[in-house]
Amino acid sequence: MTDIDAVLSKLAPAERIGQLLFLGWQGDTDDESRTVNSHAAALIDDLAVGGIIFMGRNIQDHAQMRAVTSEFQERNASHGRPPLFLGVDQEGGRVNRLNPPHFTREPAPKEIGDTGNAGAARKSAAVIGRELKSVGLNWDFAPVLDVNNNPKNPVIGSRSYGDDPALVASMGVAAVEGFQKDAGIIACGKHFPGHGDTDVDSHLALPIVDHDRARLDAVELMPFKAAIAAGIGSILTAHIRFNRIDPGLPATLSPAILTGILRQDLGYDGLITTDCLEMRGITDHWGAGEAAVLAVEAGADLLLACHTLKTQVAMRDALVNAATSGRLSEERINKSVARVLNAKRRWLTAVN
Repeated sequence: MTDIDAVLSKLAPAERIGQLLFLGWQGDTDDESRTVNSHAAALIDDLAVGGIIFMGRNIQDHAQMRAVTSEFQERNASHGRPPLFLGVDQEGGRVNRLNPPHFTREPAPKEIGDTGNAGAARKSAAVIGRELKSVGLNWDFAPVLDVNNNPKNPVIGSRSYGDDPALVASMGVAAVEGFQKDAGIIACGKHFPGHGDTDVDSHLALPIVDHDRARLDAVELMPFKAAIAAGIGSILTAHIRFNRIDPGLPATLSPAILTGILRQDLGYDGLITTDCLEMRGITDHWGAGEAAVLAVEAGADLLLACHTLKTQVAMRDALVNAATSGRLSEERINKSVARVLNAKRRWLTAVN
């Protein structure tokens, strides 16, 4: 038995499922959303989550953030569980949750990409990462590795380093090094296998892309391959259906994409996290509970849901039911939990 197996064996079945959940919280008022309120407490006490994502509504200033992140970790530790992933979307440019005047706003990735200076991408990521770490966060849902090659794209735009796959790859690798080597936090490349050539926002509907595998290898996958070679800690999936790869399921729910391409073909053994399962590209077709099960079946390790406790409970219950019925085997669940625990041992405090 390995050390990680020993840690895993201490977790009750419900706690193992909880380790796969990366959830957000909210309150009825702005002030309540910035505290460990009843919703936040339920994530720890009832759902036994493995990670918590901070949205803009949860963030005020340095002192408030340090207090909340500490309270989350202490409350979680009181249950004898491994430390929490505490993550945020802090990309630079227009996608930031920690904002001035209390926090630094770094340039948009497109602005950095336009310089052609990979060192600037690394420096910017390091600045962001160190600031996140200073307030108790340990995970950034960045860098964006999408190649922005569709001018009608409503959601990526300046979030991408540019429209040249080689440029995006070099900038993305530099950002990974800034986050992970310089700042010591987990980077998360997104949105696999590529959200750049869409004209639909997956928050609102399900985009469909007709590129074949040869095109994906030549363009969309190039930055992800480079980031994998650079040791990126996690990769986030796209709620996009790639018709010529899997005509039935979006990437987030597709074994052909998550296991076939990402795990087997690209050799990636880090963490795979879904994009938020409350986005309409998913909920309008499958519902968050069924999607959570399908995503784990496809190869995802972490399931993101940023907003609603009712939906989060439904996801947990769907996973428990799938485990009880045998639809999700103990082996499959344990494989993802082991990846989570290995990442926590590497990036966070000791996992015992």
